[in-house]
Amino acid sequence: MKIIKVLVILLFCSILQTYSQPAKVQVGAESTQEYFPLLKGKRIAVMSNHTGMVGDEHLVDLLVKNKYNVVAIFSPEHGFRGNADAGEHVSSSVDQKTGVPIRSLYDGDAGKPSKESMDLFDIMIIDIQDVGLRFYTYYITMAKLMDACAEYNKKMIILDRPNPNGHYVDGPILDMKYKSGVGWLPIPVVHGMTLGELALMINGEGWLPESRICDVTVVKCKNYTHQTLYQLPIAPSPNLPDMKAIYLYPSTCLFEATPVSLGRGTSFPFEVYGHPNMKGYTFSFTPRSIEGAKNPPQLNRLCYGVDLRNVPDEEIFKNGFDLSYVIDAYRNLNLDDHFFRPFFEKLVGVDYIRKMIIDGKSAQEIKEMWKGDVAKFKEQRAPYLLYEE
Repeated sequence: MKIIKVLVILLFCSILQTYSQPAKVQVGAESTQEYFPLLKGKRIAVMSNHTGMVGDEHLVDLLVKNKYNVVAIFSPEHGFRGNADAGEHVSSSVDQKTGVPIRSLYDGDAGKPSKESMDLFDIMIIDIQDVGLRFYTYYITMAKLMDACAEYNKKMIILDRPNPNGHYVDGPILDMKYKSGVGWLPIPVVHGMTLGELALMINGEGWLPESRICDVTVVKCKNYTHQTLYQLPIAPSPNLPDMKAIYLYPSTCLFEATPVSLGRGTSFPFEVYGHPNMKGYTFSFTPRSIEGAKNPPQLNRLCYGVDLRNVPDEEIFKNGFDLSYVIDAYRNLNLDDHFFRPFFEKLVGVDYIRKMIIDGKSAQEIKEMWKGDVAKFKEQRAPYLLYEE
């Protein structure tokens, strides 16, 4: 009798444990039953890179294995294999494994394919891991492809993936006079949306040229909400090697528009900052020429500064888009307006942040300036959200 009781208790505990564990997030590409039927008899183009994995198999390999007619691969910044420098020219080529031609969207044609490229296919599939920042360029590539598909009457299927920074919204909305290759839409620095949600918003808000509408189907993630802290299984680009870098990226990316190194050319990019002339810091690092950072700022120079690798994730989340790192380096180096390059406004998206830093305002005082932007955007994006907040 005792043995039966013990077995019942063990069984109950096992069931309880099963139900208490959160279900594993399924990316859109795993729901093949939702999009395979749409591909029959169609010529297919895929916009993806090394992150477009379905389990342990790349989407392109999966489609070819299942005898679908993949006629072209379109590759974004960093290339199809994801190992090119930020902004590096990437040539078109052929995928050695499948023989499918690769057409680079980062080889000088401003990311929008030619008529000749568009005539190749009937359906465009997008499957790529984004990190949810206005200056992370994959969403811009998607928006340009949406425009091309709308113009040439092609269908688009977005296989959605979670946003690892999807649990909050922060930063000013882009002033469109600063629209550039690192800021394309009137959205905050941290927009908190998946690419699928953003595509629906692009259509719904009429953000494509001439208010064109793209025929988009989004295959949703399963078991995902905006509060899911999704751990990326693959680094999305060469200089975002781990989750700490991805969480710090919204704030430390601003150093791209200053003389300060953010660790490109080290094994911890976006997780540190420093400069040869920074005073009062014992931590140091030396940027080297490596794959994905062939000519990093302060190359081969000993930089003194701050190591952010031990900052708890909870603190990063609480501070959100945090100007305190840039303010610290600005005050330390004492370069006045020579600290900032014109690129700074393209990254932050507004003109008041530089002025307020020079005027000695704190990170918190400046943050107050965009509170209204965040509230406005959250209301504006609400109709397009596919996942619970």
